[in-house]
Amino acid sequence: MTDTIKSEVTYSDGVIAKIVGYALQNVDGLLAVSGSFFSNIKDKLVNSENVKTGVKVEVGQEEVAIDLDIIVEYGKDIPAIVESIKAIADQNVEVMTHLKVVELNVNVVDVKTKAEHETDSVTVQDRLTDAAQATSEFVGEKAGQAKDAVAAGTEKVKEATINGTEAVEEKLEESRVN
Repeated sequence: MTDTIKSEVTYSDGVIAKIVGYALQNVDGLLAVSGSFFSNIKDKLVNSENVKTGVKVEVGQEEVAIDLDIIVEYGKDIPAIVESIKAIADQNVEVMTHLKVVELNVNVVDVKTKAEHETDSVTVQDRLTDAAQATSEFVGEKAGQAKDAVAAGTEKVKEATINGTEAVEEKLEESRVN
């Protein structure tokens, strides 16, 4: 019965870009897929989990072409990284969509150490969060110190009041006796 129903499945470029983006997350030596100038600026400002950044695709009826701008880890075998990217992208796209990756163009836009990449990946949002946390800890510490100082001051006033009261009582007692 379902054999007589005519159907067609199409995929938007964004779906294929997302499949590729997720697939590339664990390629050894691939530090990042780099996006456009504006998406890179956005990524410097706000933490973003957009796996499509830097993945450009063209989807046909049966085939897919992929363009990537990548940042690789210094000291790693770049052609081997590209081969891994090809294999993983092809496998994931084909398994999920039955489309064939017929073209993969990789442009290496930068080479960095892991430390450089981690430093460069810290966003303004991360810095603001760290500053807010440090300020909160500082204010909490100072509030605790102020509370301790007020408690100590209150204790001194209480002690002075008791001592003053005792002194007045002694003076009154002396004046009664005389």
